[in-house]
Amino acid sequence: MSDEIDEIFRRAKEGRALFVDRDALSPEYIPERLPFRDTQMNSVAEVLAPILHESKPSNILLYGKTGTGKTAVARRVLSKLQAEGKKNLVVSYVNTRLANTEYRSLAELGQSTGVQIPFTGLSIGEVVDRIFKEIRAKGIHVILVMDEIDYLVKTFGDGILYEFTRSGDRLAPGFLSLVGISNDLKFKEGLDPRVLSSLSEEELVFPPYTVDELRGILTERAHTAFRSSVASAAAINLCAAMAGSEHGDARRAIDLLRIAGEVAEREGLKEIDDSCIRRASDKMEHDRVEEAIRSLPVQNKAILLAVSKFRGGTNTGELYLAYTNLCRRAGIESLTQRRVSGILAELDLLGLIEASVVSKGRRGRTKRIQLLIGDETLGKTLSEDTTFGKNS
Repeated sequence: MSDEIDEIFRRAKEGRALFVDRDALSPEYIPERLPFRDTQMNSVAEVLAPILHESKPSNILLYGKTGTGKTAVARRVLSKLQAEGKKNLVVSYVNTRLANTEYRSLAELGQSTGVQIPFTGLSIGEVVDRIFKEIRAKGIHVILVMDEIDYLVKTFGDGILYEFTRSGDRLAPGFLSLVGISNDLKFKEGLDPRVLSSLSEEELVFPPYTVDELRGILTERAHTAFRSSVASAAAINLCAAMAGSEHGDARRAIDLLRIAGEVAEREGLKEIDDSCIRRASDKMEHDRVEEAIRSLPVQNKAILLAVSKFRGGTNTGELYLAYTNLCRRAGIESLTQRRVSGILAELDLLGLIEASVVSKGRRGRTKRIQLLIGDETLGKTLSEDTTFGKNS
């Protein structure tokens, strides 16, 4: 093992570094220029501009599939807004999926506004009160960006959103405006009408990138990230075409180019070839499945684990019985059969299961549910969750 590691390090030292700035292909990198998103940037800026003359901006929701530039546009516009030097402006960015709970999401907001929230021990109501008191006392003007806001609503309900959208009198002379970012165009359907009426003041839908647009984005990033001639036009075209076939996902296109560059660099190549890109794509697909499972809410994981107990597939009745038994053993509350059917549809869309309707002749139709991922991948990923480690 030691000899193999030494050989890896030797090749790395003797090989030619292909990257000049690897960070230019990282998910966190926000370039100075966002190609093909000028219209969206201007629209967001127009909504938020009133804050510069002490007026509360409207809440705004940014919709679009993964990799369509929603987060990058929000962050770029807000960075420019902060550069205007407005002293009582606070911008707080929270990714609710990464925060994972209501409490942690609020704790991140609290930290931005100068309120220290203990790791645990307070009720949600108490945390909200402390943050609101600080905003009111200091007259702070807060813009709260809630990335993947649909995850928070689906997992914990819309209680926090209700507090935020009805907070006007409790915050004066300060205020709080929301920028919600969502991959799900339908997430509002389950919101309380009182939340819906005040949350959706402005909406903006981000279209997927075309293959030509992805090619332009990758060309700019490659120029910054690689040495000259490492990423040829042919390599960029292939990355753009492969990502363009999956709903114009710029994030996937950029990740594909980065991983392909890493493959080429490890093998001592001077440029990225088709083989590097295809191997990078295979690796990303495997990682995508693991990340999709890892980020599921606990009930979705329970249903997925129940499906895995039936190797040849099962029907909704058998599955629901297995699911409720699993919930009982894990000590979590089970959902209704109707809600389970809804989650099965979500898992089907993610490509983790197949839930197809099968005709049984005169006996009607039934839904046949089958796992589409390997048991090893599922078991490895769910074992990281203490709720299911013993059952996976």
